[in-house]
Amino acid sequence: MVKTGHVTVIRQMTYQPLARRAAAVETMTFAGLRARNDGGTQRADFHVLAVVDAGHGSVTVDFHRHPLRARSAVWVAPGAVHRWDDIADVAGHLVLFVPTAPVTHATRELAASPDPVVRWDIPDADRPYVDAARDHLLLEASAPPPDVSTELPEILLSALLARLRPPHAAARPAHPVFQPFRASVEAHFREHHDAGYYARTLGYAPRTLSRAVRQVTGRTAKAYLVERIVLEAKRLLAHDRLTAARCADALGFPDATAFSVFFRRATGMPPGAWQATTSTP
Repeated sequence: MVKTGHVTVIRQMTYQPLARRAAAVETMTFAGLRARNDGGTQRADFHVLAVVDAGHGSVTVDFHRHPLRARSAVWVAPGAVHRWDDIADVAGHLVLFVPTAPVTHATRELAASPDPVVRWDIPDADRPYVDAARDHLLLEASAPPPDVSTELPEILLSALLARLRPPHAAARPAHPVFQPFRASVEAHFREHHDAGYYARTLGYAPRTLSRAVRQVTGRTAKAYLVERIVLEAKRLLAHDRLTAARCADALGFPDATAFSVFFRRATGMPPGAWQATTSTP
């Protein structure tokens, strides 16, 4: 399923399917997850989608704990730090897929959503369609070598995503200005902390950029950027257990003092005090 490399506490997970080298979609059961899961914290470069059939448990994603129960669905986006908790009696399936796997425009936009909803309940009326879409995907994903298709699982993944109808699917379509901004932030937030940099790089007036970001996220471009840096800082403090000085270095701040001032202004707490409120799994 994955190849891992340890960085302190977080296990970095890279998509690497076992069965088919070229497959962009892989499926597994919660029983299979339990066999591979050591209870540790993980960060993956692929999407993890889960549909729960029975049992109770929880998953913690970026410091928020979400309950698992029958008819609940979970979507963990690439880069999110997550940990599966108390899943001993959880039954269901997981679908792992790379960001480019969905084949329709709507489902690719869904996979690229800036604020994906992590957990939601599948309405009873939708469940037969979700089950049928999932069962077809599971069947095609398990096809023997002579019948292996790399296209059908991607098509059926898109059907499953459409049938699951996660809450963020109903959100306003992304503004065309926002998409390149989000991609640029993900690529450069460790080096560039000024929203003006992104406006200049993308060729937009600062007000145009901020208006586009607000339309999609409800936040200004500056607030979106600060939130992204703070999230990464919290990941480094809580999971990698880095000091303020090392966080400053990892996130492009000139020194620990500058990072501490930024973090306290954004969260109301110094980095060390916030770190002390967290515990390593």
